[in-house]
Amino acid sequence: MKRYNSLSEVHQDLANGTTTCRDLVHYYLDNIERKKHLNAYLEVYAAEALAKADEVDQKLAHGTAGRLAGMVLGLKDVLAYQGHSLQSSSKILTGFKSLFTATAVQRLLDEDAIIIGRQNCDEFAMGASNETSAFGPTLNEADPTRVPGGSSGGSAVAVQADLCLASIGSDTGGSVRQPAAFCGVIGLKPTYSRISRYGLIAYASSFDQIGPITRSVDDAALLLEIMAGADDYDSTASRREVPAYSQLLENESEQKYRIGYISDTLENEGLDSEIRETIQGAIQNLREDGHTVESVDFHYLDYIVPTYYILTTAEASSNLSRFDGVKYGYRSGEATDLLSMYKKSRAEGFGHEVQKRIMLGTFVLSADYYDAYYTKAQKVRRIIKEKTEELLEQFDFLIMPTSPTTAFPLGGNPTDPLAIYLADIFTVQASLAGVPAISVPVGADKQGLPIGMQILTKSFAETKLLAFSKSVTEKIIITT
Repeated sequence: MKRYNSLSEVHQDLANGTTTCRDLVHYYLDNIERKKHLNAYLEVYAAEALAKADEVDQKLAHGTAGRLAGMVLGLKDVLAYQGHSLQSSSKILTGFKSLFTATAVQRLLDEDAIIIGRQNCDEFAMGASNETSAFGPTLNEADPTRVPGGSSGGSAVAVQADLCLASIGSDTGGSVRQPAAFCGVIGLKPTYSRISRYGLIAYASSFDQIGPITRSVDDAALLLEIMAGADDYDSTASRREVPAYSQLLENESEQKYRIGYISDTLENEGLDSEIRETIQGAIQNLREDGHTVESVDFHYLDYIVPTYYILTTAEASSNLSRFDGVKYGYRSGEATDLLSMYKKSRAEGFGHEVQKRIMLGTFVLSADYYDAYYTKAQKVRRIIKEKTEELLEQFDFLIMPTSPTTAFPLGGNPTDPLAIYLADIFTVQASLAGVPAISVPVGADKQGLPIGMQILTKSFAETKLLAFSKSVTEKIIITT
């Protein structure tokens, strides 16, 4: 069977009888087995996916199938799916099965998506390389000695390696966009509140967003359209009307925009020279295509990562307090009393990176340091949000590299946690500001490792963002 790059290609072959949903599931199951060394999946729902495929094939025959018929999806191991294991790639949730289904996942199922399995990720979505998973790292198919990015590394590799048509991940500070860049696929972080977080294991509640990883902008638009919208189970979900994103992609494809590129990102000393050249080439191609592209200053780049990690670790220390070995999940067998049960269960159940972030978050929330760190970080976040919004009043889009490097070697930064945290330097701006952002592939370096370009726009302007991104993927492709 051929490799499909979009659901429209699948629908065409389903309509002409070239394939069936059962054939598609068998195809992806075979690929998962052949490429299991990549460690993209923690669990594969083979029998269940085949049964769902037969059901959808019947619906197709009767003309009653949903819009996602033929879409074989994987879920990052942070999304609740009733009756299925949910661990956030952590030992602390060993044996736990979800009692309900996340709103976003249910909306996909209602449109006849076929879920083929749950995918590996950094433990509790904390990491930029997929190396903090309790189940071992996922490998980048472009070079198995390299990381796939994180935290949605397994989800990105599953799309990259043709182990499903699309994946659903989560993005707190770049966890959909950075792995998408490392794996040469498309990763979308919607506006904060655009998709309900009900059923998403929380890392940092004021940042977390569910987002799709795909090989086409069309599929990202359709998945967003289906998942987005108000939800009675999540009071933070926006009640704004959801546009028909998938039907509006062509409306603005010929528009000419004002685009700003943040000079601080291209002049950053940590930026790989090949990425710099590739983004500069993309800027030139955008100008040749008739867009106005100008350099803009954003002098807060050095404050972005510290602000992000103070706030997210603070929220994590609160959110992860519920995992204590009492009600569900892992409980230490070495405990001798209640206090030792708490201590040993959490010490043995959480990995090193998660423990570190919980402790840092607890520290910044402590009475002696609350104002010095947490309160100050909230003030800086407001400034970053306001300055980003000011730029987006002047420009339709802001563009920058998705990551300062291409995929780095496995174990490449074991003694330097700051090097890992700085991998987020270009993605956390959109997260702090709450605006939508997408990473699209624009080429590869001399080693064949993918390079991604990130595009930001105003809150709830995904229609314009997706239409422009589609134009970029079709016209502004850079090769090296």
